[in-house]
Amino acid sequence: MSALRIGVAGLGTVGVGLLTLLDRNAEVVAARAGRPVVVTAVSARARGRDRGIPLDGLAWHDDPVALAADPAVDVVVELMGGSEGAARALVEASLAAGKPVVTANKALLAVHGRELAALAERHGVPLAFEAAVAGGIPAIKGLREGLAANRIERVAGILNGTCNYILTVMREEKRDFAEVLADAQKLGYAEADPAFDIDGIDAAHKLAILAALAFGRPVDFKAVHVEGIRAISALDIALAEQLGYRIKLLGIAARTPGGISTRVHPCMVPADAPIARVDGVYNAVVAEADFAGRLVMQGRGAGAGPTASAVAADLIDIARGRFTPVWGAALAPAATVPMAQRFGAYYLRLMVLDRPGVIADVTAILRDQSISLDSLLQRGRKPGEAVPVVLVTHDCEEAAMRAAIERIAALPAVLEQPTLIRIEQG
Repeated sequence: MSALRIGVAGLGTVGVGLLTLLDRNAEVVAARAGRPVVVTAVSARARGRDRGIPLDGLAWHDDPVALAADPAVDVVVELMGGSEGAARALVEASLAAGKPVVTANKALLAVHGRELAALAERHGVPLAFEAAVAGGIPAIKGLREGLAANRIERVAGILNGTCNYILTVMREEKRDFAEVLADAQKLGYAEADPAFDIDGIDAAHKLAILAALAFGRPVDFKAVHVEGIRAISALDIALAEQLGYRIKLLGIAARTPGGISTRVHPCMVPADAPIARVDGVYNAVVAEADFAGRLVMQGRGAGAGPTASAVAADLIDIARGRFTPVWGAALAPAATVPMAQRFGAYYLRLMVLDRPGVIADVTAILRDQSISLDSLLQRGRKPGEAVPVVLVTHDCEEAAMRAAIERIAALPAVLEQPTLIRIEQG
């Protein structure tokens, strides 16, 4: 059988990793694909840059969109990133030309997934994106194929390795956020502008994709509630440990009687939960299905090797003629549950003046909102000075908690904006 010819747009970390994998494991890939999988054309910035891999004999296109029209390319691999510009133009042109596309671009899929899926289906070609979520973890295949016979009730996970690394180091070394972020940037775990990661946007893109797969609804990035980790302090991490929790940035999508809830935010999870023990740059995805039960997958969520592995898996499927519809099910609109309707327990930390009556004032406000306390933590006494007070609530509605916080923040003895972290079971 003739070789499957690949055109690769983007020769950064993942692009170079893919070319290295296809060269080093050529025999393994060919055996599993049923034919050779070879790169015939590439496109990237700075043609003369030394990328540490030979590019001799490959066609070079300065304009990546030209790959869509190259007769020596059977499948286009988009590894440039970004939801607009050349990446979007290349994917649209390739699908319109009847060429399968493999992409690792979560931003593109989260923002334009609905339109791209329709375009792929209209032209009868695959749009594959295993590498767009959780790197080397087969999260897409797990949801779309492994759990195909199940009704999925919830999917959650650690979806950003940068945030998980920062929170892990803060806990293990008892250091502040800004200091650990600076070190992560020096080590290459965080970008020079880290906002995309630490503000939760990257995780939200991935969660929007997982929610579409899990619940058979169109991908809807705008429906995701997003919070990052900038406000998490070393004090909160230490207090969480005293209470038997660890803090993780989680993406959570769940089916509820009122519709689908999708949210990304810091969570306290029990220290003995499997997801609490996923540290460093590792990712994890947890799915809860009616017949299969609870599944936990973890592994490296980024990097040359894991992401290239996921791209190659999609290429092998295409070489074999395995063609799964983009979202794997007939899409149907589903109501979005607003964050105000989230129901669960909360950790609330206050910095207050240590003087009589403060706790009574706070608990009276919580009582007025029908919020009951599970526990209260205050270490030591410093009359007239600032002290941290931690309250853990029983389950209540987010709207009530927000209303309570607004009133608590206005108390004269409360010296800074209260810190709120939601408690989840992982």
